[in-house]
Amino acid sequence: MKVVKRISLFFALAGIMFSAGSYATLKAEQFFYPNKYGGAGNGTGVLYQDGENAKEQVIETAVESAPVITADTVYLIEEINLSDGTVQEKEEEIPVKYIGLDRQALLEELASYDSNPALSDLKLGFQNIELSSFSKDRVVICKYYRPEPEEEGFYLMVADHFVIVYEKDKKTIHTNTDIVLGSLSEDLQREIIRGKYIENEQELYNFLESYSS
Repeated sequence: MKVVKRISLFFALAGIMFSAGSYATLKAEQFFYPNKYGGAGNGTGVLYQDGENAKEQVIETAVESAPVITADTVYLIEEINLSDGTVQEKEEEIPVKYIGLDRQALLEELASYDSNPALSDLKLGFQNIELSSFSKDRVVICKYYRPEPEEEGFYLMVADHFVIVYEKDKKTIHTNTDIVLGSLSEDLQREIIRGKYIENEQELYNFLESYSS
């Protein structure tokens, strides 16, 4: 009977020592490797990511948060006439070369275009281009133009025996005069019948002053 009691006591002591050793080992690992156990000191037992993986995740998140242009981005062009202040807005398809660009990359593309614009824009009096608004949903580009002023010009023609001043299109009446065609020299009459061209306001004023009654 005494032998049985001694054996039981031996196994009980061994179990207690094993449990104490395991607990001490776990505490030692938690102390020296705190990142290995997500619940160190709190008993949660959730594993944390190691430092390198966590750093990569932060970088990936930052990259994804930066908006970029996609094929679904609304692309608006505002054409601003610097001569009269008018603004014309139109929506166009996003240029393929812009897809995937962030704001800084788009600014660089626009700077390149500003220094070497298309011939079609130059003919319209292109001055410069700038980015007005940027998001992944909507991009607004402003183009500034200063068109060359249209050349002045008038035509002297005849209607009901009187000299009439027409605009350059020969259709729009600019001024009705009291100059009778028959009161002019034959050479001048022939010119007016064909449509005599007057280059500008000053030349027109001089003619009217000379021949008006």
